[in-house]
Amino acid sequence: MTFGARRYDVIVAGARVAGAATAMLLARQGLSVLVLDRQDYGADTLSTHALMRGGVIQLNRWGILPAIAAAGTPPIAATVFHYGSEELVIPIKPSGGVDALYGPRRTLLDRTLVDGAREAGVEVRYGWRVTDLLRSNDGRVCGVAARSPSGATESIGAGRVIGADGLRSTIARLAGAEIRRQGAHATGAVYGYFEGLDRDRYRWYYGDKVAASLIPTNDGAACVCISVPSERFAQETRLNVQAGFNRVVVEVSSQLAEAMAGARQVGPLRAFAGVRGFIRQSFGPGWALVGDAAYFKDPLTAHGITDAFRDAELLARAITSNSPEAIRTYQVERDRLSAELFAATDAIASFAWDLETIRPLHRQLNEAMKREVATIVGFDAPEQTIAA
Repeated sequence: MTFGARRYDVIVAGARVAGAATAMLLARQGLSVLVLDRQDYGADTLSTHALMRGGVIQLNRWGILPAIAAAGTPPIAATVFHYGSEELVIPIKPSGGVDALYGPRRTLLDRTLVDGAREAGVEVRYGWRVTDLLRSNDGRVCGVAARSPSGATESIGAGRVIGADGLRSTIARLAGAEIRRQGAHATGAVYGYFEGLDRDRYRWYYGDKVAASLIPTNDGAACVCISVPSERFAQETRLNVQAGFNRVVVEVSSQLAEAMAGARQVGPLRAFAGVRGFIRQSFGPGWALVGDAAYFKDPLTAHGITDAFRDAELLARAITSNSPEAIRTYQVERDRLSAELFAATDAIASFAWDLETIRPLHRQLNEAMKREVATIVGFDAPEQTIAA
């Protein structure tokens, strides 16, 4: 098999949050890493972007958080849950080395992570699309075939290929990665950016079979997102996205509706019809998956980026470990930390709750997040190892 001029320790497909973070961490450990991404540097992507404490701790540990804050992303001092007309305010107390949460737009967050990866020595190529996995005689993945922006195809060798290319991952498809757990529910969502709204608190609103969120972000704006059952989205919301968005804002909270009446929309609304969550088999001979390619939850609980950062570190540690079983224990640890988050998110996405029964689900999420934070904080402990 003939490869290009250079062979890499790792090729990562995808330069978004999971891919850029994994590549950066691997390069910081001395590995040669190539990242290929189909889009352009700094391009937006379909995503809301609230970071939970675990995600902010990771950005802080990696030295990325100062750039996020310097770009005008406001610190979040509290989270407010709106259960109908009742408010539950939870101040963000100092823990894990951080005293605030942040919700940077993906145009800022992804770009800053890529900058960090490049500073660590990662080679990043935009406009490249992986078309096939290359395998050695024993069946182990040993590189990729990729199409350049000019249309030429190049065979590039690597010790391992990582798919960080989203929930419709090409790498997962080519590797034959099976779905090991499937969610039963999906929500449809519409979101947009607005100026003139509260910018120091996350706000989560819950009503009768509707939900919404307000996430302060950079550029003086806040992201407002509404969520409905997938059936309602298909039958109503997708037919007139703006009208459907406005209708749910009024349904979920008169307070939010009043605030939105005085806000200015910046840019168009974006819609997501919903995909049922899944957990995939995430490793095999010469390949691995991370981020949404490996594990996707309904976005209703806004925990995807935080989990992507967690798993980027788990995978990078596994790859740089001397243990031959480390890549297997990456998935074991991922599954352990994800099980309750996945289950609670799927239950919330069902909308089969009322304003009382959703609270135990939020408590379940909170307990799972505490365990996740404990694991992330433990990454810095000298004795920390990946659990079997």
